Amino acid sequence: MLLVVNAGSSSLKVALFDGLRSVAQSQADVTADYAAALQDCLAAIGNPAFAAAAHRVVHGGVVLTQACRITQPVRAQIAALVPLAPLHNPAALAAMDALAALHPNLAQYASFDTAFHATNPAVATRYAIPQAQHDAGIRRYGFHGISYAALVGTLRDRGDLPKRLLACHLGNGASLCAIRDGRSVATTMGYSPLDGLTMGTRAGGIDGNAVLALAAQMGTAEARDLLNRGAGLLALGGSHDMRHTAPFAAEHFIYWAVRHAGSMIAAMGGLDAIAFTGGIGAHDAGVRAGMVAGLCYMGAVIDMAANAAHAGQLHDATSHVAIWTVPAAEERHIVAEALHIIAGEGA
Repeated sequence: MLLVVNAGSSSLKVALFDGLRSVAQSQADVTADYAAALQDCLAAIGNPAFAAAAHRVVHGGVVLTQACRITQPVRAQIAALVPLAPLHNPAALAAMDALAALHPNLAQYASFDTAFHATNPAVATRYAIPQAQHDAGIRRYGFHGISYAALVGTLRDRGDLPKRLLACHLGNGASLCAIRDGRSVATTMGYSPLDGLTMGTRAGGIDGNAVLALAAQMGTAEARDLLNRGAGLLALGGSHDMRHTAPFAAEHFIYWAVRHAGSMIAAMGGLDAIAFTGGIGAHDAGVRAGMVAGLCYMGAVIDMAANAAHAGQLHDATSHVAIWTVPAAEERHIVAEALHIIAGEGA
């Protein structure tokens, strides 16, 4: 058995896997005590025995670009990246430490949301700023990488992986990724998960001078909170939930998703397929139809009946572009990466 741990800024989720099969899961809200939340989660699934644990870590920086066993140097590197992911990396570290306190000899592994985008070329990751600031970590990283890696694995396993794939991870956090030959070549999120698409409570792309103006008007901490927690669909339509937000907010989401999609298509030199994943991507037929309509110039035509039924295959017979929905499988991918490392350790 292997335990998957996903520590967020205010919640902790665990899932127990037997091989690649999920057998139990639970979650708990976290105020400050991740150790107590972890014990609550484990108690909820019967305090099972497990041979190892694997964690989702949002930020691996430029060093941690593939899944690995958590050693003291790896932990130190994750801690060093806290300034780049102040809401997420501390939570992951707290969960690792809480688990180590309960099971001191337990092998723990980590998968990184930034790792999938390590294949982006330098022109895609470099901001046009001086070298000193770039070297200090101000660059594009990209996120949702575990989701995209899982999506690529699913399509590859069933023989549907195209040369040029527009991958759409759409949920409360949302991004697009240009995937060519199974590798990320561009993505909409940048230095942080704030950039790119309109999201549930995040503003998405916004002029840097506008950010500076907000910080001057209301203070840096308040501006950061506004852009991350008080913007997006919530600000435009009164709710962060696509099902309950105002029509203009949904229109804004689709408009900017289509505009960013054009950028992703340019980065990979064309388009062979579109894949939707995430809560909105898998369940919102209106968003999918709106985005595909906006990409009709690429020959994308959706089958409206299949779309309404949330089918796995959505392209019409006349479409020049394949269109799919792919269920999110991040936890399963984390398990697969950990099992691969474990197999190599035993070789």
